Amino acid sequence: MSGHSKWANIKHKKGAADAKRGKIFTRLIKEITVAARMGGGDPDGNPRLRSAIVTARAENMPKDNITRAIKKGTGELEGEVYDEILYEGYGPGGVAVLVECMTDNRNRTVADIRHYFAKSGGNLGESGCVAYMFDKKGMMLVDKTTISEEALMELAIEAGADDVVEEDDYFQIVTAPEDFDAVRDELEEGGVSFAEASLTMVPQTTIEVTEEKPARALLKLLDNIEGHDDVQNVHANFDIDDDLMEQLS
Repeated sequence: MSGHSKWANIKHKKGAADAKRGKIFTRLIKEITVAARMGGGDPDGNPRLRSAIVTARAENMPKDNITRAIKKGTGELEGEVYDEILYEGYGPGGVAVLVECMTDNRNRTVADIRHYFAKSGGNLGESGCVAYMFDKKGMMLVDKTTISEEALMELAIEAGADDVVEEDDYFQIVTAPEDFDAVRDELEEGGVSFAEASLTMVPQTTIEVTEEKPARALLKLLDNIEGHDDVQNVHANFDIDDDLMEQLS
């Protein structure tokens, strides 16, 4: 999970420091809207919506924005209709990449994503070409300043989590997808606050990228994809040495 964890932390740090806060809110609003459309506007009965709201609150999204997004999803307010699409491909060094999108224009989105892959020396593949290399997991990020590792480990394991991993400024709590909601709810009741909580795709194995040129091209590809307005999440099965990662980031 090393490469995935590093990229997840890079993304979170970039998001927290990103001056373009509106772009972060746009992505969260899309997720809230689609979650409400698919499962209803009550977060207590809609786990996906509840997760989206947790993340939105962690990013300090105003309550009014969350409420409007829910109402757009339930049809109480007029709003765009988004399609969920998963793109799969290979980046520099043969790294497998999954791209989760929400878009109101499939042709525009696929053209842009294909361009990013081609520009990096990779290629956008067919559906199913790399998804089998990943497992769905529940993932929660907890700021290390808010709780000790020992206390969190005890709470998380008792709640049914699979593991707690220390990564830079955060603890990552990992769960089976079917246990995610129960673990999150129990930890929240125990006073744990999350910087992020969502289902994600974790690679079964990772590819070591040891040379600067392909590593730089890979991170540029992931950064370009992440910056696209229609992209919600990016997953990749790479591992880069800590020293090289520090040099590149």
